[in-house]
Amino acid sequence: MANPQTSPLLHNHNHLNLSFFRFRTTSSPPSYTKPLLFLPSSSSFPSRLLQSEQCNHQVRRVSTVPVEYSTPTPPESDDFSSEIDRLKSLLEKLDVSKDLRRKEAVVDSDSRVRRFFSAKNRGGGLSKVLGSLGLDSREMFLVKCVIAAGQEHALCVGCVETFEEEEEEEEYTVRSSVKTALYALVEMIERFDVNSSSSSYKDRSSVLDADEVAHFRKFLSFLGEIEQFYDCIGGIIGYQVMVLELLHQSTKRHNTNRSHLVEESLGCQYLEMHTPSVLDLTQEKEYASQAALWGIEGLPDLGEIYPLGGAADRLGLIDPETGECLPAAMLTHCGRTLLEGLIRDLQAREFLYFKLYGKQCVTPVAIMTSAAKKNHEHVSSLCTRLKWFGRGESNFQLFEQPLVPAVSAEDGQWIVSKPFVPVSKPGGHGVIWKLAYDKGVFKWFNDHGRKGATVRQVSNVVAATDVTLLALAGIGLRYKKKLGFASCKRNAGATEGINVLMEKKNLDGKWEYGISCIEYTEFDKFGISNRSPTVNGLQADFPANTNILYVDLQSAESIGSSSNVKSLPNMVLNTKKRIEYIDQYGDYHSVMGGRLECTMQNIADSFSNKFPSRCQGSLEDKLDTYIVYNERRRVTSSAKKKKPHASAALHQTPDGALLDILRNAYDLLTECDIKIPMVEPNDQYVDSPPPYLILLHPALGPLWEVSRQKFKGGSISSCSELQLEIAEFSWNNVEVDGSLIINAENAMGSTTISENGEPILQYGLRCGKCKLHNVKVMNRGIDWNSKSNVYWRNDVNRLETCKIILHGNAEFEASNVIIEGNHVFEVPDGHRLKITRGRSPGLIINLEAIEEEVMETGSWYWNYKLNGSHIQLEQVHVSQN
Repeated sequence: MANPQTSPLLHNHNHLNLSFFRFRTTSSPPSYTKPLLFLPSSSSFPSRLLQSEQCNHQVRRVSTVPVEYSTPTPPESDDFSSEIDRLKSLLEKLDVSKDLRRKEAVVDSDSRVRRFFSAKNRGGGLSKVLGSLGLDSREMFLVKCVIAAGQEHALCVGCVETFEEEEEEEEYTVRSSVKTALYALVEMIERFDVNSSSSSYKDRSSVLDADEVAHFRKFLSFLGEIEQFYDCIGGIIGYQVMVLELLHQSTKRHNTNRSHLVEESLGCQYLEMHTPSVLDLTQEKEYASQAALWGIEGLPDLGEIYPLGGAADRLGLIDPETGECLPAAMLTHCGRTLLEGLIRDLQAREFLYFKLYGKQCVTPVAIMTSAAKKNHEHVSSLCTRLKWFGRGESNFQLFEQPLVPAVSAEDGQWIVSKPFVPVSKPGGHGVIWKLAYDKGVFKWFNDHGRKGATVRQVSNVVAATDVTLLALAGIGLRYKKKLGFASCKRNAGATEGINVLMEKKNLDGKWEYGISCIEYTEFDKFGISNRSPTVNGLQADFPANTNILYVDLQSAESIGSSSNVKSLPNMVLNTKKRIEYIDQYGDYHSVMGGRLECTMQNIADSFSNKFPSRCQGSLEDKLDTYIVYNERRRVTSSAKKKKPHASAALHQTPDGALLDILRNAYDLLTECDIKIPMVEPNDQYVDSPPPYLILLHPALGPLWEVSRQKFKGGSISSCSELQLEIAEFSWNNVEVDGSLIINAENAMGSTTISENGEPILQYGLRCGKCKLHNVKVMNRGIDWNSKSNVYWRNDVNRLETCKIILHGNAEFEASNVIIEGNHVFEVPDGHRLKITRGRSPGLIINLEAIEEEVMETGSWYWNYKLNGSHIQLEQVHVSQN
């Protein structure tokens, strides 16, 4: 990148000099040798457990009574160490085993596996069950890995088993809750065959019913995905090692010097976190405009990546018709699903590219889904139903991330709802890099000729506002950076991380620098307070991590393809949330737990730059990572959690996201000399509707510099509505007091049928157009007193409205008129509707056919021209013969 004298990139957004946390240590990690059996603790059965009665002298029924049991004691730190050592030793043997036969021999020699399959234990019966299912060698290996990892309870929930190891003379117990055990006993008694002459119990171990077989087969598939995807850390056993190590670290943090643990985990002897320098788009407007143009110019070199695999439990989205849980991508916000909103923003950038360069550009989009809440199924169905958004199915690549087992915060054991059914969740968006490599996504991008990609999460509805995304991508492409962050001011207490400049002295004596991210779940690890800045201002000095990224695809592929832990950046175990599930008996459970996650933005840790000595002064130009910075509401506003009932907190809710959209509309339109009421702070709208409803199609810009040339003068009154689904639009001195809705069927162009029969949107072709000059719209508008209005969903009741519907390439023009009351102007394809003022009160309405020679371009259009680092618009009227 250019040097500091010529580039404004190196601007510290809060003008703080080397605000940092410092950690130093020289001691080496401790060693652990104490043996451990890592299992849930057991409880004794109370004396009064069961009452039995005989019905019809044939079937025995059992009733249960509530029992109390003590909470198991968390394992000691040394117990963690012993179990970790045991599993690591097993991993080392597996790592040097070259084929499946040798690997199976390794797990067969494991003491836990031997005990489980011992003839004198119930495992012998399970061996018969597994044998009856005709499992192949790999499937048996997966089952044994689960047992070796200490998760045999996933195979026998509700059982009470005692494993004895003669040489160690220790007793091992696997036991679920007393209640579950009682239910298992009930089932056994109910299966007792009283008609049998021998009154013997039917051997349940040799037969599984159809549902159990189905669950078991699905369980094997689940295990196979974990073993394959997490091969870089040792598969199933490696997954459990990582879980235990992270739990062990959290235990140690309570009793050990934090700085030592941080540096130990990062493999360095010295660490400082500085406030990073940023390109402040709000201050360096000329450079921001130039960077955005680089982004538009480089659009043919860019791809788009959407990590949609998260469970989005906090959103609580339910299908009103089926009652099933839905993923975040299916949330209807401002009249369309969140996924549709992402594609619409992308199409707006492509439309701008067409208007500037006269070329069609279709960006390939890779979408990471998951099985959580039928995420993959819903996303695929939506894309198919909307005919792949007029982009062609070949320009989409959907790839599904594996689910991973949820674990107890208490002991790291897998949480299981019933036999063969572990509670599972997506493994975090950080799996995206390895998964993209495994599924051929990087190769797919390369086949499309793409060098970089922008990454955006589905819940963030404002990320494409004005210059943010384009400037981020433009700088990354221009200066061949490996990774870029879009950042903003951080709200204290928000569930979001921070961007930092990491300075490390490695064990080899070299110095390492790079932009990185500290997730909010790891603040405690680094000694960062998440309280108000007035209490502890350290975290407020750092900009927010928003998970809006630019990534160099070749660099990301090099990380995703690495056969080690680097391909899964920053693995974390957040056990501060509750895991909720229903067990096999219909009982609800809520336990503290988590799952192994990794964070996609921490791929940055692999892109830091090394220097032989410590650097002084500004060095961001020398780094492969960078940050662009903008107003928060132009960078991030997420619809990621449901607004709690009677809560005053609108942050990160669909309600709060709508208010930020309205604030952006206010900022844009007031710059166009349009008078409009200001949007007050969120707390003013907790129990009140928003001040108005303004929704603008992003193709009106998406750069505000473009939008501002389409609007000039006028006003929008409080409690009014303005919705513009159109790109070729001209507003000159328009007053809205009520509701005005303009919907162009061909907002950005029209579709043609490709060679393989797919509809493809052709930008700029037969667009709908509208011009309003000296127009006043007056009607009763939205019924703001209606209790059924859901404003953020754009689901409102109206008393009156002025609605303009443009079919095909239809045009609408109104000048010097007052349009009062309820009106619907529907213009057919190939026609122009003109409205002017009559001599007496009323309107003169003239519908005419558009001339054939201007049918494709229309009677007028906006011509976009580059002038240095700026875009100038000129309204061109097409001459007609």
